[in-house]
Amino acid sequence: KKISQLRTTHYELRTTRGFTFIETMVAITILTVSITAPMSLATKSLSSAYYARDQIAAFHLAQEAIEAVRHVRDGNVLKNALGTSANLLQGIPSTSGEAFAINTLDGSMHKCDVSGCPPLQSNQNFYAYRNNCFWPTNNCGNGDGWTNTRYTRSVRAKFVTGTTDEIRVTATVSWQTSGLKTRTFTITDNLYRWVNDGSGSTL
Repeated sequence: KKISQLRTTHYELRTTRGFTFIETMVAITILTVSITAPMSLATKSLSSAYYARDQIAAFHLAQEAIEAVRHVRDGNVLKNALGTSANLLQGIPSTSGEAFAINTLDGSMHKCDVSGCPPLQSNQNFYAYRNNCFWPTNNCGNGDGWTNTRYTRSVRAKFVTGTTDEIRVTATVSWQTSGLKTRTFTITDNLYRWVNDGSGSTL
């Protein structure tokens, strides 16, 4: 009689153990870092984009002020060319370094009072001041579709030391960011009295 041998295989019963508290905390930490890092990077990138946008606007506003002063000088050049004697710097509120504001809607310029220059206003199309803004009391409240912006622009003009034929014009634009930090942007340009004018001076 053939006897079949039965081969018995013994399987070791394995028990699956759960995560320990430390393993769970490590997993949560890794997950948090993997989520927080990209979010932090995105936030910083967005903040940099906003700052770049504001800085570009500030640059153009400052450059606009320089060009407005240059326009006054060049307008006086034309007067002299047409036979009307005029000081090339006539119309610039101050050439001794006092701050003044420029309304580019009509080209008017007025000294700022002791409280500083008023904030620029906007009607969604231009940065300027509404027509009935009273100078120089800075009574430039909102109205007529114009609202105050976060930008403030001040301009200063001063003769270069030792000459009466060259003035340095400085335009400074300041604004407050969402982080409540005030930032400023300044550009400077020199204007020359390069023709004979009513002042009796020439470069």
